[in-house]
Amino acid sequence: MSTLTVTKRNGTTENINLEKIHKVIAWAAEGLDNVSVSQVELKARIQFFEGIRTTDIHETLIKSAADLISENTPDYQYLAARLAIFHLRKKAFGDFEPPHLYQHVKNLVEQKRYDAHLLEDYTEEDFNELNTFIDHSRDMDFSYAAVKQLEGKYLVQNRVTGDIYESPQFIYILVAACLFAGYDKKERLNLIRRFYDAVSKFKISLPTPIMSGIRTPTRQFSSCVLIECGDSLDSINATSSAIVKYVSQRAGIGVNAGAIRALGSPIRGGEAFHTGCIPFYKHFQTAVKSCSQGGVRGGAATVFYPIWHLEVESLLVLKNNRGVEENRVRHLDYGVQFNRLMYQRLIKGGNITLFSPSDVPGLYDAFFADQEEFDRLYTMYEQDPSIRKQTIKATELFTLFASERASTGRIYLQNVDHCNTHSPFDPQVAPVKQSNLCLEIALPTKPLNSIDDKEGEIALCTLSAFNLGALENLDELEELAELIVRALDSLLDYQNYPIAAAQRATELRRTLGVGVINYAYYLAKNGVKYSDGSANELTHKTFEAIQYFLLKASNKLAKEFGPCLAFNETTYSKGVLPIDSYKKEIDNVVSPELYYDWEALRSEIVTHGLRNSTLTALMPSETSSQISNATNGIEPPRGFVSVKASKDGILKQVVPEFERLKDSYELLWTIPSNDGYLQLVGIMQKFVDQAISANTNYDPSKFESQKVPMKVILKDLLTAYKLGVKTLYYHNTRDGADDKQEDMDDCAGGACKI
Repeated sequence: MSTLTVTKRNGTTENINLEKIHKVIAWAAEGLDNVSVSQVELKARIQFFEGIRTTDIHETLIKSAADLISENTPDYQYLAARLAIFHLRKKAFGDFEPPHLYQHVKNLVEQKRYDAHLLEDYTEEDFNELNTFIDHSRDMDFSYAAVKQLEGKYLVQNRVTGDIYESPQFIYILVAACLFAGYDKKERLNLIRRFYDAVSKFKISLPTPIMSGIRTPTRQFSSCVLIECGDSLDSINATSSAIVKYVSQRAGIGVNAGAIRALGSPIRGGEAFHTGCIPFYKHFQTAVKSCSQGGVRGGAATVFYPIWHLEVESLLVLKNNRGVEENRVRHLDYGVQFNRLMYQRLIKGGNITLFSPSDVPGLYDAFFADQEEFDRLYTMYEQDPSIRKQTIKATELFTLFASERASTGRIYLQNVDHCNTHSPFDPQVAPVKQSNLCLEIALPTKPLNSIDDKEGEIALCTLSAFNLGALENLDELEELAELIVRALDSLLDYQNYPIAAAQRATELRRTLGVGVINYAYYLAKNGVKYSDGSANELTHKTFEAIQYFLLKASNKLAKEFGPCLAFNETTYSKGVLPIDSYKKEIDNVVSPELYYDWEALRSEIVTHGLRNSTLTALMPSETSSQISNATNGIEPPRGFVSVKASKDGILKQVVPEFERLKDSYELLWTIPSNDGYLQLVGIMQKFVDQAISANTNYDPSKFESQKVPMKVILKDLLTAYKLGVKTLYYHNTRDGADDKQEDMDDCAGGACKI
């Protein structure tokens, strides 16, 4: 082996230096438990060959360490990560030590990889001080999966050649510098330091569009885009154009297409028959798939329509593998909209009447804005023999929905009445008519009649999350909430808006969506579980604190900069808070006792307003959770070691503090039913002002027939509704495989890739 020659990065050759390799692995293993330097060496050395490049040697060492990650030896994820960071820095800088921040920024601005405003807004003296804030040793706190995700999605790079130009701590400091550039010089340096510490210590988690985009010349960082389509060709074409613009800029799309009239409806006074929804859904699918997202992730969208739409039986099967291309639109996901009357018809064994929205004036709008008026109009139109309609048993229609949801996993649910009765928006003037790709955004929209429509509203939501596992106590949330709200609110002014309707909606409402990651770890380290009610009180206290401190932070910003322009269209302006409008059924599963001074906050909000119409939304946060070495969002882990397939290969990640807490974690498929989980989601929803990406999970082996009974699935839909849950995301069915998880990304791409 010692006679092998290696090819160095500069093209020269020399004899292999095994001692140097040993020292690098020993450095990476320092302070870690149950790792063997020699085992990594031996595993790697058998793969060396004559003339091997030093780059390939390093990649072999990394893979050899990563292959050893297991429940019994979790620290190999840090050994592999340190080797990967060493390799990454050598590729980026030609050296392990990163350059000074000013020189680094200057070089990348000259290469047009960083936004030129960095050198315009900050002096060399400023960069000297910012450089002192950076602690590059924090790179060693990443897990292996985190480093690979950073390399694959976040670091500025040439995606054609694979060249990388930065290391992780530069992301964090420059995101902070960009977001606070508009603040007074003395104040902004303090904010940058505090924000940098919060994100680099994983207290705050940032989503893919922010991590990959801020500091570059591309200025669009909202994770979620909601586009409403009206019932006209002009609106359909404007919707398609808006989809293309936002898919190309890293956003996940929600499209409300429920107003499109049904197949066979008269158009132009009966001159022709309407072709119905499916051709236009195909049009949207083409728009979504027409652009990639710069190698960061692929385009994806969810289309929404009401359960009472005349074409619903055809629309529910659009993802089904049976059928032909002409009657399927498989590369979109779908959100089906329900309300109280639909559930009542199911419970009472009644019928649901299907209409084309174009034939029943006022019904579609009332579906969102006024439940009493919807009931009145719906029953009136049912009795009108002149209106085209179709009647179907409610059990039959719900069963079709549940069956397609179960078979594809990706037919979602939105309870539109909960989205409007427990909402920050007055449904009479700003109704919520849809959600987004990942079912956690609930914002007002208005249809576009042209791409330049000044009256339309495209809703954007900018996301981030608290790492619950990194909290020592709930009081920490006050400082973190102020940092996160200031940063995200600044981002709204910092980013560009390719469509006027999106800029207008943002200026009016300034919507934010702060969620959580690492909830499963948070429960485990507090000794409580998903399934038995033991986590209910902790969850109530935690989400009360989250919403309270975020509202307090937004109220503080309103005092400094003024409230959002459409504050008068919120329920907050009338003194109505989330603690006033939640589904009181929650009081049966957890004490309604509150721990913060909501009355004082209510008074401050009514007097001074809020800078942001919304503050909270619980997103899946798949990739961003990995970056923080955290469990996904609010979900229980499938195993102690998650094995996620990504374009970078198989990534193994061990749950936090596995060895100490392995008996405290509750794994997904050990949870007996969805009941405890849905209770927790309902408790969170009491405080969360938008919606929650909540999943339902089923293990067929737990049932006698080895098949999940339909009555169980329908019972869960009714339970979720009863508890005030606004949306349901994935339907997961255990298939007996190794529970490998696809790589998901922050609310856009593939299977909702965060």
